[in-house]
Amino acid sequence: MADGAEIRLAGIEPAHGGGSASTLAALVAGRDIRLHGDSDAPDRYGRQAAFATLTPGSPPIQFQLLDQGAALASGTIADRACAAALSAAEARGRAAKRGIWGNIGVIKNAAIPGDIQAQLGRFVVVEGRVLSVREAGSTTYLNFGRRWTRDFAVTISRRMMPAFAGAGITLRSLEGRRIRVRGWVESRGGPRIEARHVGQIEAVGD
Repeated sequence: MADGAEIRLAGIEPAHGGGSASTLAALVAGRDIRLHGDSDAPDRYGRQAAFATLTPGSPPIQFQLLDQGAALASGTIADRACAAALSAAEARGRAAKRGIWGNIGVIKNAAIPGDIQAQLGRFVVVEGRVLSVREAGSTTYLNFGRRWTRDFAVTISRRMMPAFAGAGITLRSLEGRRIRVRGWVESRGGPRIEARHVGQIEAVGD
């Protein structure tokens, strides 16, 4: 911003290879925008998370970036209506093969851990069938393979259990189901994504 403030667009993450920065610049560079969010408090990097609009009553810029395939929904928005609208905007871009969705393999296959491992440190979307749900200490693992130290898994801390329960999701019920998960890829033997928000996990099939 002109005053030196840095705004982090809430509800989305950049799409690697989707031209996020150039698309955003084309929308907002040199223009006044309106910001609104749940809090004025900055994050640990000094950035303020907000939704941004160009004119009163217009949809947030986040929706335009998702619709153009220049961003991915983060799954971190607690408000269900807003989260659903963000997901719908992403789905429109995916269906139209705009931006990142014009490439093959944007949604990673959970059965190919090497492909996910190659995305270490990036925000990705992974889809696959949960082979097993297991608890170890204060962590629940959604395992997508039998080689627990090498295959892809989603980790969920015990402190997240009330949030999943409040959303009507029993983690055990995900065993055998096909899900789509989004988040930052970490390496703990095999590739991992930690689900810190309920919206990061979506059931996509029986």
